[in-house]
Amino acid sequence: MDIKLLPVGVIGTGSYLPDMVITNKDLEKMVDTNDEWITSRTGIKERRKADCEKSTSYMASMAAKKALENANVKAEEIDMIIVATITPDMFFPSTACLVQEQIGAVNAAAVDLGAACTGFIYSLAFASNLISTGMYKKILVIGSETLTRILDPKDRNTLVLFGDGAGACVLSQVEEGSGFLSFDLGSDGKGANLLYSSATINSESVAKGDHYLKMAGNEVFKFAIRILNETAQKALEKAGLTKEELDFLVPHQANKRIIQSAMKRLDISEDKVYVNLDKYGNMSGASIPVALDEAVRNGKVKKGDNIILVGFGAGLTWGSCVIRWV
Repeated sequence: MDIKLLPVGVIGTGSYLPDMVITNKDLEKMVDTNDEWITSRTGIKERRKADCEKSTSYMASMAAKKALENANVKAEEIDMIIVATITPDMFFPSTACLVQEQIGAVNAAAVDLGAACTGFIYSLAFASNLISTGMYKKILVIGSETLTRILDPKDRNTLVLFGDGAGACVLSQVEEGSGFLSFDLGSDGKGANLLYSSATINSESVAKGDHYLKMAGNEVFKFAIRILNETAQKALEKAGLTKEELDFLVPHQANKRIIQSAMKRLDISEDKVYVNLDKYGNMSGASIPVALDEAVRNGKVKKGDNIILVGFGAGLTWGSCVIRWV
């Protein structure tokens, strides 16, 4: 028996960025680096840092409230909350449960999802399927990270890259022909040791710095250059679209050279790509939803546009989705 799936789309977006700005000049005082070196290799000029009172759940809740307001949806109407994060407030309970209480979503189930920088796209895929089958009506998907708390203050290769922030989307049923047209998700566990942070925290691991984020930058870069194009092409094919029919690209904000490579391979002009990594750096699971929210609020994404979200991250993982904007 064929089951008719309901069309699902994004009906509201929101984001939150901490007030504290860490510039490249600030980092020059901490490690052996300089503004020219950072900018030429990454495109990053500054990033945000959450103070000790601003947790991952706090930022997630602030972004969620803005998304709910933008969608004209009450917190009590949310059936489920999914938080994509690799920097939860604690090992358990989930950050999503904390968000549920903070925003008053009393009727929502809550769960975290850990797929690093690809986590938001994974979360969108799961949420979309839950709504398309009729199991739930409205789901809040959030990406929130406090990455600055797991960075080695002596490692210039990672210290310059990452920042804190949160972005959120409200998903619901939309009109036929709109919303999510396709998803492409993947992983390769052989690359797990290329980007990671140890879950073992004790006096010995802390003394060794094992709790800090570790990254084999060159290997991750080569992987990203290849995979962004591959997953984007697969998502377009699944959606029945060509590169020429793509109106806008929102990529993971990791490195300007990676984004430029994706633009070239997808044959898409700079004015159709949203880039904000110069202001925020790499916010992992928060990068794509923050960029999407800004693109929507700045009028870059319009009703009927075919847009693609594409990312990669630790795992190694990757993912993309095509959306016809409502």
